[in-house]
Amino acid sequence: MNNVGFNFNNSYASLPEAMHTRLNPAPVKNPELVIVNHALAGDLGLDLFDLDPKSLAALFAGNELPDGATPIAQAYAGHQFGHFTILGDGRAHLIGEHVTPAGKRVDIQFKGSGPTPYARRGDGRAALGPMLREYIISEAMYGLGVPTTRSLAVVTTGENVLRETRLPGAILTRIAASHLRVGTFEFAATHDNSALLKALLDYAVDRHYPEIKDSDNKAVDFLTAVSERQADLITHWMRIGFIHGVMNTDNMSISGETIDYGPCAFLDIYDPKTVFSSIDHGGRYAYGNQPVIAQWNLARLAEALLPLLDGDTDKAVRKAENIIGAFGTRYREKRLAMMRAKLGLFGAAEEDETLISDLLTWMTQNYADFTNSFRDLSRENKPDAKIYRNKTFDHWSERLEKRRSDNTEPREAALSLMQSVNPNVIPRNHKVEQALKAADAGDLQPLHDLLSVLQSPYADKENFTPYQTPPAPGERVYQTFCGT
Repeated sequence: MNNVGFNFNNSYASLPEAMHTRLNPAPVKNPELVIVNHALAGDLGLDLFDLDPKSLAALFAGNELPDGATPIAQAYAGHQFGHFTILGDGRAHLIGEHVTPAGKRVDIQFKGSGPTPYARRGDGRAALGPMLREYIISEAMYGLGVPTTRSLAVVTTGENVLRETRLPGAILTRIAASHLRVGTFEFAATHDNSALLKALLDYAVDRHYPEIKDSDNKAVDFLTAVSERQADLITHWMRIGFIHGVMNTDNMSISGETIDYGPCAFLDIYDPKTVFSSIDHGGRYAYGNQPVIAQWNLARLAEALLPLLDGDTDKAVRKAENIIGAFGTRYREKRLAMMRAKLGLFGAAEEDETLISDLLTWMTQNYADFTNSFRDLSRENKPDAKIYRNKTFDHWSERLEKRRSDNTEPREAALSLMQSVNPNVIPRNHKVEQALKAADAGDLQPLHDLLSVLQSPYADKENFTPYQTPPAPGERVYQTFCGT
């Protein structure tokens, strides 16, 4: 078929066979194109306008593969809600690694493309709703400036999948810096083969951290670098009120991207205990727990890397503990800098942490909307909505203004900083569900309207109002689902 610009250079398949299985996607009955991301395609150097919708559907369903594709399913493991499990791509195929005109290497993966040896009795398929959900949220995260996988296309398969009910089947095309996970290293470590583990480490360093390629202790520097990127990523999540929902180690990317959008959601009312995922019964992955879980996951990566950290086990453990132990300090510093930006504070002052914690306490006690509250504070005038008309907020606001008077930058710079980090719109859970419900009924206009707004989340536009409004009681989303 027309290659539309794919430039495959497939390196992961060169790793030992234990790490993957070669196989093609399972053909589907009657693929139809639902949505394609032409802007992303352009960034990748692909010209999808050359193909008609039928040909695009055949391409993104895996019925017709472009030249140079070498489909594989990756093997990995993972701690799922704290319990170790051998996993793998049970319903996904890595079609190949595409090198863009700018020289960037990205994975092209089909999700929902049929069973693999890692399917664990699953059907290997996906439903339309969850695939469109990942499309919406991943593209929203990109617009919000958060490291993330991207979504190139969604097609329906012409076949139903059986979950609680029969649902239309679909396949998502996902773009990622790579699909290397903490769980990938955990899987390699189970083989008790230092050569296999070293080959994976060398590959990950070459692909994502080439600056440490000639390090005296590559494993130590790799673990440190991954920890740094994860601290940055979690700081972004906390900044925008994002709850991943299923922070298993197989869902933590080595590249530092957000990956695997299952039961994810965004805060409406601020409460650090907020959980949406229907399978997170104990609140393990609640909004406020995400930094702690990130550190826990990194500890699992450190355990997998122990043989490479040092030949002496005791020394290896101490090196791992030092790196993992430093994560808490690293994250707290990044979070404090992030929260200062959200409040328009330059420099540092002793009262900053108390000023921040007091605001969050007030927000919790008054059921304040997370996104709208910070955006209100980003405006020139003091917010005047009813929720702000109380003595506690007045006193806190006076403290904020006094602290701002000590800023090293003018007020205009403070407001500009705040407006650059406090989004005006997010993919509110009820608006996402409304768009998905309409799409299931064959109406894609709400989906396109939502995606259009989410392209510029920090802007102020009149048509944003419906997307800024918190859900009415009957619209509120209380649970989200994995869709597997």
